[in-house]
Amino acid sequence: MRFNLSEINELIRERRTIYPEQFSDRKVHKEQVETILTNAQWAPTHGNTQPWRFKVFMNDGLTNLSDFLAETYLKLTPKEIQNDAKLAKLLTRPLKSSVVIAVCMERQAEEKILEIEEIEAVACAIQNMHLTATAYGLGGFWSTPKLIYTSEMNQFLGINDKDKCLGLFYLGYPAIEWPKSHRKPIEYTTEWKTQ
Repeated sequence: MRFNLSEINELIRERRTIYPEQFSDRKVHKEQVETILTNAQWAPTHGNTQPWRFKVFMNDGLTNLSDFLAETYLKLTPKEIQNDAKLAKLLTRPLKSSVVIAVCMERQAEEKILEIEEIEAVACAIQNMHLTATAYGLGGFWSTPKLIYTSEMNQFLGINDKDKCLGLFYLGYPAIEWPKSHRKPIEYTTEWKTQ
């Protein structure tokens, strides 16, 4: 065996969503973020297009992101269906985080690879980010509010019309005990085809 499978199993099974409201004030170091992003880039990618792009918000950038999210929510959401709790989360979560990474998919100019496959590659990159964060003992939260799929978001991030923001990945040190979870046994989700 090339790697310690029991440690890999434990890492995968200990990955959790930890929300910014559960983060402490301890700062994540830039070097940790660089390792997280480097590991993200080793995700599988059809045609080796490597479609992932990262916009890293730290320090004052977190305030700019917070302002943009709140203003854009109010602009795009009809007043009669605006939700104060949702607005509060968009406004405060970046400010409670040490780092927020907007994870984007850059569409190949030739569009040789199907868009869904590029999106899948970026999703795999996000899993690598989350596993690396877990190895560091960092809390991670992959958030996908509807407004990230808008032209306003593309403009804010400086990405092209055919590109997509696929999530905001919040990072911070947990101020809580590491959460427990469970999954169904594979018998509930797997069908073996032997003939």
